[in-house]
Amino acid sequence: MDDAVMTDAVMTGGFSDPSIQSAWGFRAAMMAMARPGDILAVSGAQAPGGVSVAASVMLLVLCDPETPIWLAPSHDSADLRRWIAFHTGAPVVATRGEAVFALGSWDSLVPLDGYRIGTAEYPDRSATLIVEMGALQGVGAVLTGPGIADRARLTLPEVAAFRANRALFPLGLDFFFTSGDKLAALPRSTVVAEPAEVV
Repeated sequence: MDDAVMTDAVMTGGFSDPSIQSAWGFRAAMMAMARPGDILAVSGAQAPGGVSVAASVMLLVLCDPETPIWLAPSHDSADLRRWIAFHTGAPVVATRGEAVFALGSWDSLVPLDGYRIGTAEYPDRSATLIVEMGALQGVGAVLTGPGIADRARLTLPEVAAFRANRALFPLGLDFFFTSGDKLAALPRSTVVAEPAEVV
């Protein structure tokens, strides 16, 4: 890739109207986190390196110079590092333990025991993972807990890891799941069960 193409990949793909689009993107992120299992559509951003539209929007609205991000091997690239630096100023860190945010496929993000889970005094000092998925649908794992009237369903890469994360509450990790322009969230407060376990 020549320098002109590389520069174009880095400088494009951000919001065309940052004040409005960032507000809408942030609102979508907060709505998804407040209503686990709901699948929302977002638009307006496209990072390089095969990153989905939804994950691109999350990077723009969540990351800033004070929020270190770790890129899992599935998504780490020179162009994406430059794009994040140019559009958000967020430092890309070398290890997951340093990160406030992490981006990648599930297989590349696990195991989860290396991320910040907060402390008893500051449970909010934990990491949020942006998990790129092949698809997002309202089927599969059963979700209950705050923000869910009865129960919700969501395609998750597994159940055991999210159960273990819930057992750490009020410590633990929070998750965004992204696929194409679709976004869903799973806060640490959500209880996750296999479909067969729910009558």
